[in-house]
Amino acid sequence: MSREVEISQLDLRYEGHRMRQASVESRLLGSIAQRGIEEPLEGVDAPAGSILLNGFKRYRCAIKLQIRIVPYVSLGPEEATGMLCLLRTSNHRTLGILEQAGFVDELKNARHMSVAEIATELGVSKSWVSMRLGIIAEMSEAVRRELFKGAFPVYSYMYVLRQLMRMNGVKREQIEQFVLAVSGKNLSVREIEQLSHGFFRGPDSFRQEILNGNLALPLERVKRASADPDGCSDFERAMLNDLQITQKYMQRVMGKSLDPQLQNRAFHAQSHLLTGGILSRARAFYQTLRKLHDRNGQA
Repeated sequence: MSREVEISQLDLRYEGHRMRQASVESRLLGSIAQRGIEEPLEGVDAPAGSILLNGFKRYRCAIKLQIRIVPYVSLGPEEATGMLCLLRTSNHRTLGILEQAGFVDELKNARHMSVAEIATELGVSKSWVSMRLGIIAEMSEAVRRELFKGAFPVYSYMYVLRQLMRMNGVKREQIEQFVLAVSGKNLSVREIEQLSHGFFRGPDSFRQEILNGNLALPLERVKRASADPDGCSDFERAMLNDLQITQKYMQRVMGKSLDPQLQNRAFHAQSHLLTGGILSRARAFYQTLRKLHDRNGQA
């Protein structure tokens, strides 16, 4: 049941677990100014007070509009219960994968729940939980802070920098250097991708320009270089790279799948879950691939 609470009484300790999105918050501010807060804020009623878990954008908008009383609903009597409740309904909300990862990490490391316990409570596979724990584990605290405050695009981290870490062996410390150098500069996803290739694969002079905050010259260089003689745009080259990676790993999986070294029961249990997920998407994947192949042939 929803009730009204004094906004000054809400505990904001988990504000850093939720993403900031300035554009979304700006639109929400206008909506709340006109119609008020229509959806209750959510948290848990711990002995120390009401701890907010969901609704931080609404909270900040209320503060700006000097709204003292806000609608609020409790998700449970303590923090772990509330987090689990929020995660269960995250598929129907705007809870991104990094936010899911942050709460899963909190449940495991601060609330001492095992991967199996979290998976059971959420009704998901252990690989779902492990993947999100891995995302948090591989990023430094400084990178996490920049991502969650909205200073660095999540897409650029997830699909550009993480690939460089996995495929090219780029170290976590180097990722942190790059993220801190370009965060908050209002760069587009495309510009960040272009700079990242020069930073991690280019000459040391290019890297030093970025670390010194002199981004104009490196950006001009990569823009000239992007006029490639292959005639492909950056997006098209990224797609070609994805197709090459797919082909490579298909060959690797086929080559390794019959290896007698694959004996461990834990491996078989996890592999069964992963292969089931892949097979469930196989038909749609091959239909998409066939359409792309046919379209390429007609071009």
